Amino acid sequence: MKVILRSDVDGLGKKGDIAEVAIGYARNYLLPKGLAMKSTPGAEAQAEAMREARVMKSAEDRAEAEEVATKLVPSVITIGAKAGSEGKLFGSITTADIATAVEEQTGIVIDKRKIHSDEAIKTVGSHQVMAELHPEVQFPISLDIVAVS
Repeated sequence: MKVILRSDVDGLGKKGDIAEVAIGYARNYLLPKGLAMKSTPGAEAQAEAMREARVMKSAEDRAEAEEVATKLVPSVITIGAKAGSEGKLFGSITTADIATAVEEQTGIVIDKRKIHSDEAIKTVGSHQVMAELHPEVQFPISLDIVAVS
């Protein structure tokens, strides 16, 4: 059965895509949840408009992400945290802490889910985390963790 996706569905496609799926999958899951609609000639024209809008939105989002990256890459974000005498933190720096510090120091709002760290930050010093604001735009954020009393 041919369906037009009304929203992104993992493993199937993105909003506006036309997909060939099993009748049961469409009837029991996609259609009742409003994730897809039956494909008709008029709906296919509407799907084309959805795809064009998605491409335009993606281009705008990419441009915004690149602009944020050019501002954040050269800057170093300083975060103060309680630490012991050997430089080990009492706890760790989370992505929420990083997002808050970025907003306070640069005025740029980044969703904490867009920040990725290979391992937990548990020591003072310089660290780097990756930010992915768009699937095609990834950049490092430099952090300087300092001990506060």
